[in-house]
Amino acid sequence: MANFAMNRTYVDLPPLPSYQTTLQPPLFGPIPDKLMTVILPIVAYWGLSMLFHWIDTKDYFPQYRLHTPAEVSSRNRVSRWEVVRDVIIQQIVQTIVGWLLGMTEPDDVVGKEEYDIAVWAQRIRIAQRAIPGMLALAGLDAGGLAKNLNPSHPVLAGVVRGGHYSTLETASANSGRLAQSTAEFTAWEKVIAYALFWYLVPAVQYGIAILVVDTWQYFLHRAMHMNKWLYTTFHSRHHRLYVPYAYGALYNHPFEGFLLDTLGASVAYKLAGMNTRQGMWFFTASTFKTVDDHCGYALPWDPLQRLTSNNAGYHDVHHQSWGIKTNFSQPFFTFWDRVLGTVWTGGDVSARYEKARLAAQKKKAEQLDDKITITHSNPADSATDDPRPYQDEKKNATGLSAMPLRDQQPQPPQGKAELQAAGSRQQVLDDHSVCGGAQVLVQEAAEEKEARSLLKCSGGRRTASSLSQTDSFKGLRERVTGKLHGRTGAAIIGVDSNR
Repeated sequence: MANFAMNRTYVDLPPLPSYQTTLQPPLFGPIPDKLMTVILPIVAYWGLSMLFHWIDTKDYFPQYRLHTPAEVSSRNRVSRWEVVRDVIIQQIVQTIVGWLLGMTEPDDVVGKEEYDIAVWAQRIRIAQRAIPGMLALAGLDAGGLAKNLNPSHPVLAGVVRGGHYSTLETASANSGRLAQSTAEFTAWEKVIAYALFWYLVPAVQYGIAILVVDTWQYFLHRAMHMNKWLYTTFHSRHHRLYVPYAYGALYNHPFEGFLLDTLGASVAYKLAGMNTRQGMWFFTASTFKTVDDHCGYALPWDPLQRLTSNNAGYHDVHHQSWGIKTNFSQPFFTFWDRVLGTVWTGGDVSARYEKARLAAQKKKAEQLDDKITITHSNPADSATDDPRPYQDEKKNATGLSAMPLRDQQPQPPQGKAELQAAGSRQQVLDDHSVCGGAQVLVQEAAEEKEARSLLKCSGGRRTASSLSQTDSFKGLRERVTGKLHGRTGAAIIGVDSNR
């Protein structure tokens, strides 16, 4: 019926091919794609998490760690068993919602691809109908131009004529009138239609899904911090992890996990018009990205950390007491933070980030550059950026003003970063649960002091090329006292009942 209607309006269009569909075979053997859509993200979550867990226990890349093992053990306000339990709860909810979502989708079929490509080719042909009129607006005669082009460039002449290709047309009688019947599409129309169907349209769908999920999570995540009740009731649970690690990425209050992650990804999938297999890859890619953002390593060769500035270093700021009300964007890009002024502007204020930056520069064998930061922020912006939406944070930080400066470390640069840190620290003070209070600031200040002492001992801001193997951070870590690093071996990172 659709084919008839289209050719009734444009009688000279090539006909659409017939087709017969069959169910698309499962991608992974006997497991249906709809079932794999809910299984694969869970496999990806624990697979990548355990890779980082293995790196932790083997202490393979200490120079790129954003925090020491002692901080993992002492600063976090939740045991690893509790983290695992709550992640599993969220994944059970995620699986149920994913299965229900799959029931609303038709089964994917194959066999219709050539027809769909031909539909795109028809759209390209129809779009060419506007070309003569556009040329006329510019004062050009499409017919005359096509006539001159036809001997040497017949295809281009057909485009100028509005998609009428003389070499492909034949005359036929239809109800006593002379009509044009174009036998087939040109080669260039087929190539463009093929690229549109197989590449451009799916890319746009993924782009829409990414935009939707980033927008959904940014505004809900921001609301969870800007509204005191939402933060203390729901979101503060996630911030019991002041030192993030990979398998804590989905550690949330169950309601928040459903609202931000599960529902947000489902809405993005629906609005983008994806099929089941596209959804499978989108959910899995989102999972990989979320885990990587919480991995605790600023790895210069990690492709997920190189693709966008929204990575482990950027998100780690959001987990610190001085940056908790900044860097809300997740999981893909930082667009909304930058547009709405909520990106952290204090640079690599912590000595922990300076350590990782030195190591990253050593990897690149370059001179240390102040513009290259682990947190993807420039401290010079603090003095020049519009202070909104933090203009009242310092004035409202009444509890913070009573704390001595030594317990407010690290100190951000003056300007917007100072306001951001004040608002963030006040939010921690206002949280009277196990994950808030003055003791959090006191402990973080002590850890910062120790980190700065270590950085000073390691040579501080020497160029990367001057850092020898014996001066590496791993060597340094092996020389410091047990107080800094706590337990060693698997017990540091292992899933136990300790924090």
